[in-house]
Amino acid sequence: MRHGKKYNEVYKKVDKTKEYGAVEAIEFLKSNSAVKFDETVEVAVRLGVDPRKSEQAVRGAAVLPHGLGKTIRVLVFAQGEKEAEAKEAGADYVGGDDLAEKIKGGWLEFDAVIATPDMMKVVGKLGKILGTRGLMPNPKVGTVTMDVSKAVKEMKKGKVEFRVEKAGILHAPLGKLSFETQKILENAKAFMDAVLKAKPATAKGQYIKKVSLSSTMGQGLKINANDLKM
Repeated sequence: MRHGKKYNEVYKKVDKTKEYGAVEAIEFLKSNSAVKFDETVEVAVRLGVDPRKSEQAVRGAAVLPHGLGKTIRVLVFAQGEKEAEAKEAGADYVGGDDLAEKIKGGWLEFDAVIATPDMMKVVGKLGKILGTRGLMPNPKVGTVTMDVSKAVKEMKKGKVEFRVEKAGILHAPLGKLSFETQKILENAKAFMDAVLKAKPATAKGQYIKKVSLSSTMGQGLKINANDLKM
C-alpha cells in the first residue's frame, strides 16, 4: 500500500521501540495530522485472553465522559409506557413491527439499537441484518433492558461497545482529534476502566498486554497502559 508524502514524513518521526506517555501520544497525533478532516482517535488493546474459549470472550461497554464528537441516532424497540419513556429520553426512532419492516426493506439510518426484553422476539428476526453491522441489542452491554431511559441517554452521551476479536485485540473510538488533550485522556481512562472490569475470571497471567493510540489516518503509538488507569 502506497502512502502520501505527509504520511511518510510522520512515519519517520515515530519511535517504534518507545512506549509513549498517554498525553505525549495524544499531542503527537494532534500535531502530526496529515489530513484536512477531523480525525477520530482510536485505541487498540491486545489482551492476554484466548477468545476461542467462550468464557474468555471479553465483551462490554463504556460510557465516554466527553462523548464521541458526533450525533448518535438511537433506535428503540419498545411499546406502551416504555415507548413513551424512550421518546422522552431522546430516542430518534421508537416502535416495533413497523421499524422491523423498514429495516428488512433496507433502511439503516441509525447508529445504535436498544430493545426491551419483550421486544426481542421482533428484533431476533433481524439478526442477519443487525448482527453483521454490530447493532444487535445484547443484555451484556446494556442494550436489552427495561431501563430504556438510561440506555438512550448513555448512548446519546457517547457509549461505545467493545468485543475482543479472534486475535485477542479490542478496538474502539475515543472521540475526535480536535478534542482537548485532557478530554481524550479522560475518555481513554473510562474505556480502559471498563475493559479492566470485563476481565474474565478464567484469564491467567498478564491481562493488558499492549495498548496503542492512533488517529483515523495516522500512526499507531504504543503507550504505557498505566497512564490510563482511573
